[in-house]
Amino acid sequence: MPIRPDLPPEPDFGAPLDPAHPSPDTLRLLALRRSTPVAALVEPGPSAQDLDAILRLGMRVPDHRKLEPWRVLIIEGDARIKLGEIFAAAHSLRDPDAPEAKLADAMRLPLRAPVILCVISSPNHHDPKKTPVWEQQLSAGAVCQNILIASQAMDWAGVWITEDAAYDSHVHAALGMSGHEQIAGFIYLGTARENPMERQRPTVSTKATRWTG
Repeated sequence: MPIRPDLPPEPDFGAPLDPAHPSPDTLRLLALRRSTPVAALVEPGPSAQDLDAILRLGMRVPDHRKLEPWRVLIIEGDARIKLGEIFAAAHSLRDPDAPEAKLADAMRLPLRAPVILCVISSPNHHDPKKTPVWEQQLSAGAVCQNILIASQAMDWAGVWITEDAAYDSHVHAALGMSGHEQIAGFIYLGTARENPMERQRPTVSTKATRWTG
């Protein structure tokens, strides 16, 4: 059964907070965290109450100058069918000669999980302090990762993917996105019908070096 988190209330602005939060459970989650392949996701998915908690935790990320340069679309139920129609239309525009089978495949993509969270990077280009757009985009990526971690801590399986649709202008327009916005990822959430297998992981010794000047 999904874990119903007993979250503390949101701290008041300016309230003092602990600089660290020792948590063996968090360390274990990070050490063993694994995305579930989208083909292995099935019903049920997170409830509205679960999603409220997931998104609250997901949005608690580094955000230089507090610009909140991201937003999230919650897509579930019949809205997934409408999104599938958008994906199929976009595929047809990219490839007018695409066979019907390919368009049908595109239409089924959003039905692979009961809930999809579309995280949109929405950088503020009018920030008077000119916070670099790259920093704002990184913050949107942090939202995606926090969503995955919070979901898994609540016993939901998930995966962060993009695919062609995330970069398609027809999809962007249909989702009401502005020209400066990009899809950071589609987070598919549900229940795993089988355990994911561990994949190849980076080796710290080959990816991290000490800089000494």
